[in-house]
Amino acid sequence: MKMGLYTLGIYLFGFAMRVAALFHPKARAWIEGRRGWKRKHKSAPSASTPLLWIHCASLGEFEQGRPVIEGLKAQLPQLRVLLTFFSPSGYEVRNNYAQADYVHYLPLDTPGNAGAFLDIWQPDIAVFVKYEFWYNHLQALQRRQIPVLLIAGLFRHGQLFFRPYGKPFRRILRGFDHLFVQNEASAQLLSAYGLEQHTAAGDTRIDRVWQIAQSAPKNPVVEAFVQQHPVLVIGSSWPEDERHLLPFVNENLPADWKVILAPHQIGESHLRDIEAGLQRPCLRYSEAASSGLGEKAQVLIIDNIGMLSGLYQYGKIAYIGGAFGSGLHNTLEPIAFGLPVLFGPKYGNFEEARYLVETGGGFVVSDTAAIHQHFQQLLAPAAYAQAAQAARQYIEQNQGASQVAIASIMKKIPTESTSE
Repeated sequence: MKMGLYTLGIYLFGFAMRVAALFHPKARAWIEGRRGWKRKHKSAPSASTPLLWIHCASLGEFEQGRPVIEGLKAQLPQLRVLLTFFSPSGYEVRNNYAQADYVHYLPLDTPGNAGAFLDIWQPDIAVFVKYEFWYNHLQALQRRQIPVLLIAGLFRHGQLFFRPYGKPFRRILRGFDHLFVQNEASAQLLSAYGLEQHTAAGDTRIDRVWQIAQSAPKNPVVEAFVQQHPVLVIGSSWPEDERHLLPFVNENLPADWKVILAPHQIGESHLRDIEAGLQRPCLRYSEAASSGLGEKAQVLIIDNIGMLSGLYQYGKIAYIGGAFGSGLHNTLEPIAFGLPVLFGPKYGNFEEARYLVETGGGFVVSDTAAIHQHFQQLLAPAAYAQAAQAARQYIEQNQGASQVAIASIMKKIPTESTSE
């Protein structure tokens, strides 16, 4: 009965998205991307080589799946990869990802869509990333005895599976051949509910950010802006963060420092609000790229998506946004470059952030005064060296989750595909 209500809820969700598409661009992209999906998917060429289907909610989950995809392709060049996304923010940025043979939106999770999707693709193995638990798609995979794995899983007591009425939803988890989770707390929680097909492998994002730190390309526009100045990199900031950050930059930032500011939202109104709130000379990245005048600015505003992870190579200290609102953004990217990080108070659900606070590689701020206090503290060479080492140490000690998942996936991929 509960699963029937779930499917009804999915249909209602689809209807709500069609209504929302009349008013909101992201909802419109969500609907348009799925329109005529069967025709789009059937246009893919058939082949006899094995097919891996990997599904990610959005861009962050893609970065967790990426080292697994690339590791598998390195060992099995003939492996075909079908990459699906739930969100436009993932699909629109990575729809031309070179290591995937096909990139599509995941159809709405109805029984009919799930069956038709597998009829078209007939994958040899399916991999879901982190939080993606689409019941009807998983049921269809299990009925066809297609192996399905979860990578980079993260489980907490408050999740639907572990509530008093969660037994029907735990069946979703039982259907996975294996659950690779990020930490021991997740593994212990699964065991407490009789779910034993799991391994605490770690977070695959760590392997990805380490790759970025080792191979990030140089950016001539940013280098012309930075020159020899120390840099504060502000990553994925929201207005709630900027309410505290901009006064700090205006009033307390040392004259010889520069700022790279990459807001989470790059709509024109938000960019204008940032520019209006700054009293230091600022320039957008797009303007610096076209004018070559970046060196005259003290703040470079990044007005594009997809560049941030490589920009931490130019930083000395990072501020990561989101923790004054719904949740902290990616702290792994800056600490892979050895940057101490500052962030707001809502960080408790993020294991790496808790570690950073405990070891002195990360600092919690509640207002402009706290940002200034911790920034001044890090200007002392000894304090900075200690914080940078604590930040870098987390990455150095927690690599290897991707290889654990790859080894398991390799065992389940047939030497020759049985797909027609």
